[in-house]
Amino acid sequence: MILNHIWGLYAHPKEEWETIEKRHESLMYSLAHILTIALIPAICGYYAAAHIGWTIGVGEPIKLTETSAMVMSVGMYISLILGVFALAYLIHWMAKTFDSTPNYTQSLELAAYTATPLLMVGVTALFPVLWFVVVAGMVAVCYSVYLLYSGVPIMMNIPEEKGFIYASSVVTCGLVLLVSIMAASAILWSLGLGPEYLA
Repeated sequence: MILNHIWGLYAHPKEEWETIEKRHESLMYSLAHILTIALIPAICGYYAAAHIGWTIGVGEPIKLTETSAMVMSVGMYISLILGVFALAYLIHWMAKTFDSTPNYTQSLELAAYTATPLLMVGVTALFPVLWFVVVAGMVAVCYSVYLLYSGVPIMMNIPEEKGFIYASSVVTCGLVLLVSIMAASAILWSLGLGPEYLA
């Protein structure tokens, strides 16, 4: 089953990382996991933006047109998937520095399962109140970072001391990647590809 590691990552992450490392599923398995989990924020974000409306402070909820919400959701879905692949590439690229020799599939597994809480928290968009989504997002970021720190030594087969430095490097690169995606979004919005609001 595509989603069979999710419960283990929340209930007993270190043991689950060991299970993932022993099995080494195929590239298609990791891809199916990413494609499925990334649907959560895309679908919930679309529904919230087009049908519920976002509440920011006091006042009426802000809604987008259905077409605009669909375009934004598809863009978010593609960006999330590309972001996970870019993170996997960075993990793979940095491996030699830390005396690790993973293949790309192992790096993708680490990136995909580390990103899982960040993608699953997209369900909070169904209660589109800004402060609530931000708090839930921060909790998801913290847990994803924890998963990364606990998973790197196991998945990359390196000592925990090196794993800590490796994971810290990945977090730094991930933050740069996130800022790059946000900058690209701002540029696209300034070129007229921003959202269309309902009056």
